[in-house]
Amino acid sequence: MRYRIHPKTGDKISEIGLGSAYLYEADHKEGIAALRTAYEGGINYFDLAAGDGKAFTLWGEALADVRDQVLYQIHFGADYSKGTYGWSLDLETVKRSVAWQLKKLKTDYIDYGFIHCQDEVQDWETYQKNGIYKYIQSLHEQGVVRHLGLSSHTPLVINRILDEISVDMLMFSINPAYDYGHGEFANGGVDERAEIYTRCERDRVGITVMKPFSGGQLLSASQSPFGKALTPYQCIRYALDKPGVMTVLPGAQSVEEVKALLDYENKTDRETEYGIIGGFAPIEAAGKCVYCNHCKPCPVGLDIGLINKYYDLARAGDTLAVEHYRTLEKDATRCVRCGHCDRRCPFGVRQSRRMFEIAKYMNA
Repeated sequence: MRYRIHPKTGDKISEIGLGSAYLYEADHKEGIAALRTAYEGGINYFDLAAGDGKAFTLWGEALADVRDQVLYQIHFGADYSKGTYGWSLDLETVKRSVAWQLKKLKTDYIDYGFIHCQDEVQDWETYQKNGIYKYIQSLHEQGVVRHLGLSSHTPLVINRILDEISVDMLMFSINPAYDYGHGEFANGGVDERAEIYTRCERDRVGITVMKPFSGGQLLSASQSPFGKALTPYQCIRYALDKPGVMTVLPGAQSVEEVKALLDYENKTDRETEYGIIGGFAPIEAAGKCVYCNHCKPCPVGLDIGLINKYYDLARAGDTLAVEHYRTLEKDATRCVRCGHCDRRCPFGVRQSRRMFEIAKYMNA
């Protein structure tokens, strides 16, 4: 398992995490075995926005003995008072639900306490008015909540909240369908969504990724909005390549499914590269590098995707990106304009021209 260090909290986070939306559907014994398999395979980050309250018992039994070695994100607003998942903006309901979750998980603290499901500006206003945000703050001051998170599908709302408060982690839905305007949660345009990624990287806000497969649609040619299927590994890498991303949180219901997710770590670059999406990128995405590295290998050894990422972050105001760029063994000034990358880019990026632009900007 590969890990990423959160730039603000210092937590070491597995790049493959695990969601909990469907685990409750597993047989009790199988569910516990699946969670233990995940932990033993190196997964240490778990999202607890479960589809049903039964999931919490599974986590409590499977991981209580290694609680100090795993990270939980728990949502203030997810309600399990009726057994299945619900959403509530009532303070007393939130308090009861969080207390119940902690009891089932056999823990007395929360690694990342999330402001849950803020998809409309009115949600955030109500969340504050009803005292839920103050409640999370009080638990943070007591050490019960160690870090603050935010869950949303809407860039406009995310920016509003990030402008007003300090957040350590954002849970956001990232996949090619949503980024290119297809699907129920495809909120925001291509540039608006890309700006969320660069803002989080710049402001040291980690991103945990929900819905990496667009509810499974991207894995089926008949259901995909593009008429072509991607593999789970292409979807995972697509999300991991975005600035700010710490971990991707697909769901699983069995030991077999967990092992399949863990197998991502064994896949080659060729097996995970997702240049195929260039064929159905919208017009507004044309000519923009998505760091897919389909252009590799560069004849002179440039890491073209990383150079582009540092450039985009620097232009978004991330001063550390400039420093990281300048530590590269080979930067954009080494480009020989051979055109190899131009011919291979599925997004129509003229990388040889862009390397000149980057060198001028970053090496000034």
